[in-house]
Amino acid sequence: MKYKSNNNIVYSCKYHVVFCPKYRRKVLNNGVDERLKELINNICQELHVDLIEMKVKPDHVHLLLEVFVSTVGGAPMSIIKQYIESQKRSE
Repeated sequence: MKYKSNNNIVYSCKYHVVFCPKYRRKVLNNGVDERLKELINNICQELHVDLIEMKVKPDHVHLLLEVFVSTVGGAPMSIIKQYIESQKRSE
């Protein structure tokens, strides 16, 4: 497995995402599939997400993505601790 590094961390966070149109209708063809690929590529570039693999079938899409994850959303530790304490009091 290949790991990436960023500042003081080493990570490998990959997601296999599968989604399909409503009722799994076969609508991802006749140019819609190519436009969807363009949009997915653009969004991945904007968000700095590595698109490892993409398969667009007429009735579903497979994506294999690698991302950098901040597990606490970048919130300051004091806010996180305050939230945890408030949850203890509400039980």
